[in-house]
Amino acid sequence: MRPSALHIPPVRIERSVTRAIQPVISNAGYNRVLVVSGSVRDKVAELIRDIKNSVDVVAMIEVHGEPSLPLLEKHVKATKKLDIDGIIAIGGGSVLDMAKALSGLVPAKQPIVSYLEVVGLGLPLEETPIPWMAIPTTAGTGSEVTKNAVIDVPDANRKVSLRDARLLPHLALIDPELTDHSPKRITLACGLDAITQCIEPYLSKKRTPLTDALVEPVIPKALKALANLMQTESSTDRDTMVLASVTGGIALANSGLGIVHGFAGPLGSVTGAAHGEICAALLAHGLRAHQRYVADTELVTRIGTIQYWITDALGGTPENAFDTLDQWVKSQGIVGLGSLGLNAFQIPDVALASQSSSSMKANPVDLDLEILARILEEAL
Repeated sequence: MRPSALHIPPVRIERSVTRAIQPVISNAGYNRVLVVSGSVRDKVAELIRDIKNSVDVVAMIEVHGEPSLPLLEKHVKATKKLDIDGIIAIGGGSVLDMAKALSGLVPAKQPIVSYLEVVGLGLPLEETPIPWMAIPTTAGTGSEVTKNAVIDVPDANRKVSLRDARLLPHLALIDPELTDHSPKRITLACGLDAITQCIEPYLSKKRTPLTDALVEPVIPKALKALANLMQTESSTDRDTMVLASVTGGIALANSGLGIVHGFAGPLGSVTGAAHGEICAALLAHGLRAHQRYVADTELVTRIGTIQYWITDALGGTPENAFDTLDQWVKSQGIVGLGSLGLNAFQIPDVALASQSSSSMKANPVDLDLEILARILEEAL
């Protein structure tokens, strides 16, 4: 049996739990907080109002787009001047990553780049991070249960991680109601990101019995729920997608990811496209690559199971499941990497950067640069 362990923060999943936020804030022990948020829709505005009635909100930061190193440097400098004992993040993965990074870097002594992987020294944080609470408003990244924050470094054309086990939130408070009536394109992109983050640990070199137990029942339900949500709003399906997001976050944190996320970091930096949309455009092509190049009997069986799950949710036949998935994604409006900003001449550099990414290390089969480039060409 493969060794198994799970490292997760305290997690509470409950529909409408944020309508009674005051006791949650009281139990957290915060007195003076920084609130980090994204787009302030009606429900989020109400939640922020309730937080302000529960605790002293010293400052607020709005995050629009994925955190970049220059933006992070700006917010770290400003936050160091504040007297806070907690951070509350309300939003999607970019918001949670910003809050997570601020949690670790505001107390830090060295320049930010010193702590970043790949482009920096990857130094461990020498100071205890500021406690923070994650309240996700999308069902996608699973950032609320992972120990790394993804940072875009424009000068290097790379997205890299700040990583430390102490960056897990003090509490992940997950209310599916906050995701209700999300726009269709956001639902699709976030949903396929969540599903990818369940599928890749299921195929990963580092998969374990515990992560298998988490993702196996979730993947087929999430595929069906996402297909349903492209047709009609459903609180039941929103609940399912929230569970997929959390499950994927736990699984990736403990078993790693694979080819789709190996590509996604460099592609996001080169194109500026949303992470979830990149995952949506790539998932079928990544799975098709596994079908071509994986020889391990157990993995071949698992790929066949995924084909069946896709067929059950989207129709078609198991033999053509990845084509069915690709065409379905395109029919929903995400029509390939070219539409997201990738140009053919950029493919060799993206393939090279992807090969050395941390996510690619867990991919079930090692692929050379020529194959990686071919997959990107097919996904254009």
